[in-house]
Amino acid sequence: MDKNITVVPEERIIYKIIVLRNEKVILDFHLAELYNVETRALKQAVRRNKGRFPGDFMFALSQEEIEKVVSQNVIPTKSYLGGAVPYAFTEAGVAMLSTVLKSQKAIEMNIAIIRTFIALRKMTVDYKVLADKLSAIESTYNEQFREVYKALEMLLEPPKDIRKMIGYKPSDD
Repeated sequence: MDKNITVVPEERIIYKIIVLRNEKVILDFHLAELYNVETRALKQAVRRNKGRFPGDFMFALSQEEIEKVVSQNVIPTKSYLGGAVPYAFTEAGVAMLSTVLKSQKAIEMNIAIIRTFIALRKMTVDYKVLADKLSAIESTYNEQFREVYKALEMLLEPPKDIRKMIGYKPSDD
């Protein structure tokens, strides 16, 4: 293995993953940066192998999506794209890139990116488990607190009927 190849830390990859069309994706220019190739070269390799990238692996961004990406500061301006429409690659699309880009750097980067996608998926599952537990706790305690709240309300309400005092009454003489 080439000692000059350094794998990008997972955190740097995570910041490149965005959600578009309810999919976690990485944009072509971010992938090109990670693979240390020109965006043009990456797109050219993909176009030469179009059959390997169906719509659920890769898609071109719409103008509305480009505006959204710019407004969320994923890219500084539309001019950053140089007039080209960016491609968004899903996890499967990134995996397929390893069959198109065959350099050692691309292979190692693909492994790191796929591991990052997997780690994100695990975190999502962990968050769902945590949310379910919180929901269960909330419903349990809500019922208990509802009873306490009712008791407190009863104590705070003034009595509805004024009762005669009972007990020893001194004479008025």
